[in-house]
Amino acid sequence: MLGSFKRLFTRHGAEHDFTEVVEWARRSGHAFKRVRGEDGFVIDGALEGMPWRLEWGPPQRDYIGGHELRLRMELALPHEMQMLVLSRTLMEVLERATYEQFTDSMQTQIGTAQTPEEMRWLVMFPKVDLAALKSHRVRFGAVASVPAAGLAWIEGPLAEALVRAADRLLRYDPPFVLMTLRSRAYLRMLMDTPDPAEISAALGVFETAVTQALAAATGFDGPGGQWHSTSSTAWQSLHSEELQDPDKPE
Repeated sequence: MLGSFKRLFTRHGAEHDFTEVVEWARRSGHAFKRVRGEDGFVIDGALEGMPWRLEWGPPQRDYIGGHELRLRMELALPHEMQMLVLSRTLMEVLERATYEQFTDSMQTQIGTAQTPEEMRWLVMFPKVDLAALKSHRVRFGAVASVPAAGLAWIEGPLAEALVRAADRLLRYDPPFVLMTLRSRAYLRMLMDTPDPAEISAALGVFETAVTQALAAATGFDGPGGQWHSTSSTAWQSLHSEELQDPDKPE
């Protein structure tokens, strides 16, 4: 479906040596392990005592044409709190692909089994107005089930983290996705070479996104309700569920 776009983002690398990543994980207090039968690894860590999982290896999305870095964390977010920020270039690619799939004479609807949420949401949800975040309009786009919640998530610390990432981690404009889905937070991006500095930078963006999502969740009343801004914390509502086995699909 997205094969024609895949080459836009493809980079080719050599065999990978994980020595520096292993050492970075050890220094950071994280657990590292190789993935059996694949050129990849898993790192388990924690934020404020709650577990997250980082995976690096073959991509799980067609729009990532090389090795993929994935981060996810279980949160106690409302299930209806669905928010997405992604690189502008990727947003335009997915919008075109979604439109072509939807308008195909053989299709009557967007296939939910084959179409990832980040594509469906571009059709289902309104865009988040980033007019006040001028530096973001060129590099990023966003949609959310409740746009006010999406804006509350992005503005402030996460916006600052994205600005820094745009000049460093995302300077070559790789496919990049940050989202909340089914009470989890996710980050996906193309990273053909697992460089410890870039892994650390991606983790920093992700942890900022988690913290801001939890703060934004305290004002969420659901898609049909009102948005109430609040400064209270939601950390105490986190729950710890067993993270998915990296050898199994998500």
